Amino acid sequence: MKKLLCLISILLFLAGCASMPTATIDSGIEGRVWIGPTCPVVQIDNPCPDKPYQATLTVLTPNGKRIASFQTETDGTFHLSLAQGEYVLRPESPGGIPHAPEQTFSVLPGQITPLTVTYDSGIR
Repeated sequence: MKKLLCLISILLFLAGCASMPTATIDSGIEGRVWIGPTCPVVQIDNPCPDKPYQATLTVLTPNGKRIASFQTETDGTFHLSLAQGEYVLRPESPGGIPHAPEQTFSVLPGQITPLTVTYDSGIR
């Protein structure tokens, strides 16, 4: 009888936890990552536009605390939910090249902040 009562108590506790509302974050960042140049010589009749690039991006607080690290989609697009605040986006460059600079950005409540990251391929 004690085991049955204990089991019922556990099930009731778990059922109560399942119905607890979860907070949703309706703000964050989204954008796309590009890389260029992708051709050694750009000519008028043969343009060489930047191309989408799959990259790893890290989001930090202004004092350097890591908030998130993620990989973009193969087409370079990304979306990340973030709470209101000030952040730094660090494009990762494990080999040094390609390279993209860090960006400081703000997230406002209820808004998505658009970001574009452009990696320098090093092709000259």
